Amino acid sequence: MGDFDWIQLSDDEHLDDHARYDRATFAFETKDYGRAAQLLQPLAQAEPGNGAVALLLARSYYHAARLGPAEKVARDIIERWPSEAYAHLLLARTLQRAGRAEEGARHLKIAEAMGLDT
Repeated sequence: MGDFDWIQLSDDEHLDDHARYDRATFAFETKDYGRAAQLLQPLAQAEPGNGAVALLLARSYYHAARLGPAEKVARDIIERWPSEAYAHLLLARTLQRAGRAEEGARHLKIAEAMGLDT
């Protein structure tokens, strides 16, 4: 039983977007990454221009070891917002974790050039 299993939350289907994002953030912060991704997927589809949702979704996928979806979302973010340094770092780490470090090296260098500690 996890630390927060005692908390009773309403059914996810009836949440408005703000409540859904809050719940996803809570899930991410409590390391329930799969749940966070599940909550964020409909938000990302409904609001493709919301970079915060997309980045949290990519991070959730990464931490849930869903590397394929993490890579896709990170690449989508970079395509839409090429100056999003954290997306470059996340893509580099995802590719490293997938055994494709050489492919991720370029994104790691970009993240470093944008001032991120890698």
